Amino acid sequence: MTAVTRQEVLGLYRKIFRIAKKWQSASGQVEQTAAEREYIIKEAKTLFRKNKDVTDPKLIKQCIEECEARIEIGLHYNIPYPRPIHLPPLGLAQKQGRTFRHQEKLRKISKPIYLKSHDEIS
Repeated sequence: MTAVTRQEVLGLYRKIFRIAKKWQSASGQVEQTAAEREYIIKEAKTLFRKNKDVTDPKLIKQCIEECEARIEIGLHYNIPYPRPIHLPPLGLAQKQGRTFRHQEKLRKISKPIYLKSHDEIS
C-alpha cells in the first residue's frame, strides 16, 4: 500500500468515527441513536480489520469506493445500514445447470458496490 493510499484509508476510517460520534437516528429516539452509532463503529472495525491485509491496488481501490459509497448513502438516507436491493428472484431456474449459473452471475454483477462486502460478513 502506498503512502497516499494508506493516508486515504486512514482518513476514511477517522471520517467514519466522526460520523458515528455525531450520528442522530431518523426517529430521534435516544436508544435508536445509540444502537445505530454502535452499529456504525462495529461495522467499520469489522470491515477495516477484514481488509487490512489486502495488497492488490485494484482491490484496495474497490474497497475505498465501497466505503465512500456507503458513507454517502448513509448520510443521504440517514440510515447506517446498507440499503437493500431488490433483485428478481431466481424464478423457475433449477438449482443446477446453465440457467442457474447464468442467473447467479447476473445477480452478482448487478449487486451495487456498497454491498460487495456486506454478504461476506453477515
